[in-house]
Amino acid sequence: MMDGEPAGADGVQGDLHRLVAAATRGLRAAGAGMTVMTAGGVRGVGVASDPVTERLEELQLTLGERPCVEAHNHGFPVLVPELAGRAMTRWPGYAPALHAAGIRAVFAFPLQIGAARLGVLDVFHTDAGNLPPDDLALALTFADFAISTLLDRQQRARPPAGDDGADDGLGDTLGARTTLFQAQGMVMVQLGVPLADALARIRAHAYAEDRDLGDVAADIVARRLTFEAERP
Repeated sequence: MMDGEPAGADGVQGDLHRLVAAATRGLRAAGAGMTVMTAGGVRGVGVASDPVTERLEELQLTLGERPCVEAHNHGFPVLVPELAGRAMTRWPGYAPALHAAGIRAVFAFPLQIGAARLGVLDVFHTDAGNLPPDDLALALTFADFAISTLLDRQQRARPPAGDDGADDGLGDTLGARTTLFQAQGMVMVQLGVPLADALARIRAHAYAEDRDLGDVAADIVARRLTFEAERP
């Protein structure tokens, strides 16, 4: 089952639960759900705005037909404004089940930074129709918030590389920050992106590979790890 923590829960599940609840309200949706996935499509954390949406999210995984995995695998939103016609043949098990539950449209947004794919945000509507431009932009903003939440939690959960907690750790912490800043500069040059985007790419790589941020930075500085710009 997906995580059903209440909105006041702590931890990453609590943060994501609050986010999908806000997305549901902001997008005037029937519900929203989020699944954190590995590069191979294996599900990790899952949250939903309500029990009905939780069952719809679980159904994607049970049937093996899911807009969320298509969005995750291809790295772009899967927008289904009407669960009829082509959608019924595209997902012959899932689409009729959604329709029977009163859902008429579903929109899946990948949680992705560069090549790092973290999961998917799903939004369900009881009325058919495309998302208005403002709602589409808002949904993408919620997806960005989800990415930031996942990466921030992952960074805060781990001490800086080399920090064993002895004394005040000041020297090790400063050293780790210096290495990280140097790594940012190198990735900025490699990708031709702003410094903030370079940090986001480093953090996304650390999250996707389940590695310490400091260790990834050290590999970049030692030139054991390089980043390549995505091809258009």
